[in-house]
Amino acid sequence: MNKWAIYEGYNIKGGLVLSTLKDWKIHVAAFIIVIICELIGTRKIPLGYGVLLFLPMMYAMIIGGILSWPRLKLISLQQMNTATVILGLTTLMLVTKLGLIIGPSLAKLANSGLALSMQELGHFLGTVILGLPLALFLGLGRESIGATFSIDREPNIAIIAEKYGMDSPEGRGVMSVYICGTLFGAVWLGLLAGYLATLKIFHPYALAMGAGVGSGSMMAAASGAIKAVFPESANEILMYAGASNLLTTIIGIYFCLFVSLPVTERLYKILSPIIGRDKAKGQASGGMTK
Repeated sequence: MNKWAIYEGYNIKGGLVLSTLKDWKIHVAAFIIVIICELIGTRKIPLGYGVLLFLPMMYAMIIGGILSWPRLKLISLQQMNTATVILGLTTLMLVTKLGLIIGPSLAKLANSGLALSMQELGHFLGTVILGLPLALFLGLGRESIGATFSIDREPNIAIIAEKYGMDSPEGRGVMSVYICGTLFGAVWLGLLAGYLATLKIFHPYALAMGAGVGSGSMMAAASGAIKAVFPESANEILMYAGASNLLTTIIGIYFCLFVSLPVTERLYKILSPIIGRDKAKGQASGGMTK
């Protein structure tokens, strides 16, 4: 067995990962996009008590979408498939990095308290219990599983990539929500947190805990808006938001893997024949997983 044999499981349409790494056009394009986006940097636009936060990741999504527009013929479908393979590998590297921060963070997690631990249940109720029926009602098939089992950030993409593959319906679902979250998530949470804070019906610490959804950009936008309303509690807001985000990042991986995803799969099988618009398609593809 040669040294590249371990990567054969990641082949897409007959191409090995080794061949994808030799596609210089994809790497050059990605490198140029990264430089442009980092030069632009983060931009914040105050809007009432909310904050519009524009991040380099959002610029990268927009530029990449333009470059991959079929009419421009700058990037072929084969090269897009190549990028999918590379994305799967890089997300696995990211999850490895996240795993390395679990050990040093155990003491901080132990001091976070029960209130922070219970927030993962709220994420589960919001994405699976509310999101899955709505996705099925709108006509999604198995894409709804990847789209609604979590808020679909980088660790959740890795879970779907490993279990189903990025070229599966579940992979398309998780990437769709990931892109929407990148483009609109920080903006939405920044505005929502700011307006909820102005109502003065929630304690600022509770709002700070809610800001930690597992995404650094979304947490920054939400906590920044909350600080604008409660400047006297700025340090405490950042502390609770950071602890909440850390807890969600660490525990959320295991919660999604062992609770959210299995429950979403089960609910999909139950609800798809009842409220799914494309019932025949949903039933026919019910067993198409790795």
